[in-house]
Amino acid sequence: MRVLITGAGGQLGRELVRRAPAAASLRALERASLDITDARAIAQVIEEFQPTHILNAAAYTAVDKAESERDAAWALNALAPRALALAAARLGHCRLIHISTDYVFDGASTQPYLISDTPNPLNVYGASKLDGERAVLETLPDHSAIVRTAWVYGVHGRNFVHTMLRLMRERGAVRVVADQIGTPTAAAPLADMLWVLAARPGLTGLYHWSDAGVASWYDFAVAIAEDARVRGLLNRAIEITPIATEDFPTPARRPRISLLDKRSTIAALGFAPDHWRTPLRAVLDELPHA
Repeated sequence: MRVLITGAGGQLGRELVRRAPAAASLRALERASLDITDARAIAQVIEEFQPTHILNAAAYTAVDKAESERDAAWALNALAPRALALAAARLGHCRLIHISTDYVFDGASTQPYLISDTPNPLNVYGASKLDGERAVLETLPDHSAIVRTAWVYGVHGRNFVHTMLRLMRERGAVRVVADQIGTPTAAAPLADMLWVLAARPGLTGLYHWSDAGVASWYDFAVAIAEDARVRGLLNRAIEITPIATEDFPTPARRPRISLLDKRSTIAALGFAPDHWRTPLRAVLDELPHA
């Protein structure tokens, strides 16, 4: 297995590298090494390396900034995946696994979203990711897999866990939205799932995957505070106040309920994810003390 990993410097990309099978021959490229908005550069790298697999972990993920940086979001989330798919198609033997998001849905459903449910993104980020999905599936229908996931965080990079820990240390109190519901998903087990998917060439099309369980951002923050204090990452109790979405206005609208139905993916892979608090503790175990 010859695997090209794009976005290798991000929180998911770093876990893909760290947790790669020993037998895999990797070329892991960060943004400084490969501008995936440059179609010619993509084609050249893929032609030179001749990968059997591409794991695309590169994305524009600044949800609010995407509202004012629409072109940048579309370049990374829609045009780049199309270029990767076109380059993979020229090889004829290359499989592309691309990461998407729960934000392709509008959050109006009270039930977890099925793969067959119709997307209806509320913001530029979600719309650009949906265009990326369609580009990959249209360009490389028989050799691609799209994995929608949610609320990703990890040991590295900018994410909710790091932001909460910083604010909790600085202020001793935080206000967190309690009426947006989803599932926190740690980068490490997500990377493990992607490697299993990569090893099964018959699995194509759309998949839903996150850690197990349900949480609001408020629930997530409470768990971070509880488990961080046990591990010495916080030296005092933190006051956490639940607030409504309307109390914390942002440029981008977010889905109120964006749970993903994972049953078909679990059946295809033959294993289920852990509850989200288990990988959260594993991430906190790797962080340095305050």
